[in-house]
Amino acid sequence: MTELHVQTIQMPAATLGEENPLPAFRHAADDLTVNTDPSVDEDDRRRLGWGCAPRILPYRLQDGYDRDRQLRPLQVVVLENEHLRVMVAPELGGKLLSLFDKNARRELLDRNPVFQPANLALRNAWCSGGVEFNAGQYGHHHLTCSPMFAASFRSPGGEPALRIYEWNRVKRFPYQIDFHLPAGSRFLLTHVRIVNPHEDELPMYWWTNIAVPENERTRVICPADSALHPMGDGRFARTSVPMQPPGIDLTYARNMPAAHEYFFCIPQGVRPWEAAVEADGTGLLQVSTALLRGRKVFYWGMNQGGRNWQEFLALPGRSYIEIQAGLARTQNQHVPMPAGATWEWTEAFGGIAVDPTQAHSSDWNVAKGCIDVELAQRLPEALLNEYDRGFAQSAACRADKMLFAGSGWAALERRRLAAQGLPDRIPAELDFGEPGADQTPWLALLETNSLPPADSPGHLMTQPEWQSILERSIEKGPSDHWLAWWHLGNMRMENRDVAGAKQAWTKSMEQRSTGWALRNLAVLTARSVRPPANNAWILNEPPPSSEAAEMFLRAWEAGPPIVSVAIEAAQMLLATGQHSRLAAFARSLPAVIRSHERICIFAAAAAVKLGNLDEVEPLFKQTFATIREGETTLTDIWFEYHARRLAEGKPVDDTVRTRASREFPPPKNIDFRMIIETQ
Repeated sequence: MTELHVQTIQMPAATLGEENPLPAFRHAADDLTVNTDPSVDEDDRRRLGWGCAPRILPYRLQDGYDRDRQLRPLQVVVLENEHLRVMVAPELGGKLLSLFDKNARRELLDRNPVFQPANLALRNAWCSGGVEFNAGQYGHHHLTCSPMFAASFRSPGGEPALRIYEWNRVKRFPYQIDFHLPAGSRFLLTHVRIVNPHEDELPMYWWTNIAVPENERTRVICPADSALHPMGDGRFARTSVPMQPPGIDLTYARNMPAAHEYFFCIPQGVRPWEAAVEADGTGLLQVSTALLRGRKVFYWGMNQGGRNWQEFLALPGRSYIEIQAGLARTQNQHVPMPAGATWEWTEAFGGIAVDPTQAHSSDWNVAKGCIDVELAQRLPEALLNEYDRGFAQSAACRADKMLFAGSGWAALERRRLAAQGLPDRIPAELDFGEPGADQTPWLALLETNSLPPADSPGHLMTQPEWQSILERSIEKGPSDHWLAWWHLGNMRMENRDVAGAKQAWTKSMEQRSTGWALRNLAVLTARSVRPPANNAWILNEPPPSSEAAEMFLRAWEAGPPIVSVAIEAAQMLLATGQHSRLAAFARSLPAVIRSHERICIFAAAAAVKLGNLDEVEPLFKQTFATIREGETTLTDIWFEYHARRLAEGKPVDDTVRTRASREFPPPKNIDFRMIIETQ
């Protein structure tokens, strides 16, 4: 018998904090450049990088979290039958927190015992563990630390089921994940439905990320004999599975010296599945219907940085890997979704127990074969396809009861479509409620032709249709004020009208001089100078112009005095090599902003350049919350600090830097490197 209920659990959790009100504009190009080795064939090169440049707006960054974990309540939905107990967190992007096998009395996933955001997602904040369902855009999805709608309904067999759904604001489409646990089933089944409501093609992205424990003999098995992976120079190459030259068995997590990922090349027509198997032959198996053809494994690696990341995201002594499933061969590409299309598939997650000598055989065919046999017995392909057909029918039915509300943006979109007499292609069975407080200013613009003036921006909007509405309102007069012009500039900038954005923000300044408009004009100036990549602004040569730094400082002085503007001003001072001004700027900031970890990092980087080494040392004892995945800022400062100490006032050359890196390994609390250290 299957049961569904809502309960509250207590867990140590950091606070997510306030969202960053400053718009994070998209890149100048939609695509990313992904270079390939000759070993990658033409089919696998197709659409690599297509649509993969980060897109965040109209969402705002979530970068206000901390590491002060206190026992806090979290509401979850529990779905269980006689074999499995499933726990889903609608407040955390619909994440599957737990999949507990009652018969084996063990957790099948890596269940994170804490909620600790870290800087890994599109909007910054992300938490590890469980199963994450990523929709829409390359990266950890926009709602991973945000509420989604949750509703209960009935499976085709009459059992209670759970629906998680929302509206993606970037590409403006609805999607849902229906959780089914039929009576007697040893597999959790999720049915995904994505709808493209537009008359144009959408670059679509989906990856299901499944965290499982990493132990001494954890092995990942997939029905593939080759895989694509990024090499040290960033190029994608094809390698053999399981043995990667020069003789590393890439299917064992603890064979990886540093963080790495492999995208398995499952042959066309082969059933797509992936398993993580322990030394005793038990583990977790994920399988899907054919549409979800991609499979991947991600390892954190065995270097200090990789081990540190896992504990940083959870607790000391914990480690995990991820097995993943997606629409494309790799995560570095999107798939064209035709206008008006609906895509659906079913995934199954469950425990397995196979002969450990076979699962860990040096004969890869034996290892794959034992999983194939187990899967064919426990969940035949014909049965999964039958489930999929039934679930497709129930996916188009209205839910019985809403359990949790998500955002009001889809409801606002429905209001706009109705007001403009346009067809509403959002599935009627998805109940998105009514617009809420976040949508109130935009609803007022729609219904009264006036965007209400305010002292702060509120939530952002970049949709072209709303841009037209706002432009007409400004032209006719009701919205001819600083805030409307500011929002219009955001819309134009995000829709690639840079000149129009500048004109709108300049008009906003004419209406009222604000730090909001000055900051955006500073972004335009900074983007006119070719910026260095990643950490180059920290310690390497600065770009040639300091005009942007001056504008960021003006934005700070104009107010309001928010930490995100101070951080950007400090970063630009560092970027332009104005180390003395940066030191003075940091000292002038209010204490609560001066103590922010990003200000401390930038100030320490400047102190290194100025030779004020005593001012740098406190940085190495701090705890950091917002270090970005792949960022090496802290270790860069550490090595430069020790190189300058070794140089004793003389110029620092490569010989000294090599000696510093060899003789002074960084402490664990600042080491987040995901690369293999070389001397």
